Amino acid sequence: MPFWKFIVNQATETEPESVELRIEGDIVDDDEAWLYEWFGMPATTPNAFKEELSQYKGKDITVWIDSYGGSVFAAAGIYNALKEHNGKITVKIDSKAMSAASVIAMAGDEVLMSPMAVMMIHNPLTTAYGNMHDLRKVADILDTIKESIVNAYALKTGRSRNKISQLMDDETWMSANVAVKEGFADSILYQDQPLDVANMSQFTFNRLAVVNSANQSIRHAVELINKQNKQDEKERLLLELDLI
Repeated sequence: MPFWKFIVNQATETEPESVELRIEGDIVDDDEAWLYEWFGMPATTPNAFKEELSQYKGKDITVWIDSYGGSVFAAAGIYNALKEHNGKITVKIDSKAMSAASVIAMAGDEVLMSPMAVMMIHNPLTTAYGNMHDLRKVADILDTIKESIVNAYALKTGRSRNKISQLMDDETWMSANVAVKEGFADSILYQDQPLDVANMSQFTFNRLAVVNSANQSIRHAVELINKQNKQDEKERLLLELDLI
């Protein structure tokens, strides 16, 4: 079962029909979807998402996002699908749009954030194995991926590429006010007047304290598999003892 949901609000005498979309959980590649489905963990994948989105051609869509992020390639597929959609896309961030989820948010014609929401952008991360030539090549690939992410941020914010690159280097955390100030969001939900800007980036955040949610979920799934295997082995041994 996918962890996004399209909600169609029927038209009334005063309001036209509207469509809401909620994106929750990790942003993962299609070939990892089965693992999340198996354990009932929230995730969003691009291909199934695009197929369902195609059913709402020509309709304005409000996209609610609450995600720690995940795969930048999966996020690119979802971003492209929303940008290609024939209708206005209004993004609303009700809790968090971090890492790859912030890239998806950039697809909005209008981006609104809850006053309690946060957005985080950073350089792309990966794990690597190999000799010095392999690792240098991986670094080059990460540079290329970063350039593609900067494209999405620059298109939305109008900021210079150097400015955005620096924000990513600094692993920048933004409150709703800061996101509006920097151009990553257009306004703040539930407010008629803007609050004084308090930049969350003034505080020190430890990258090690923020674990990549997708990797964490995969590790959790592996732990569950290993636990189940151990349990199956224990039951098998007990059965053999009963038969002796």
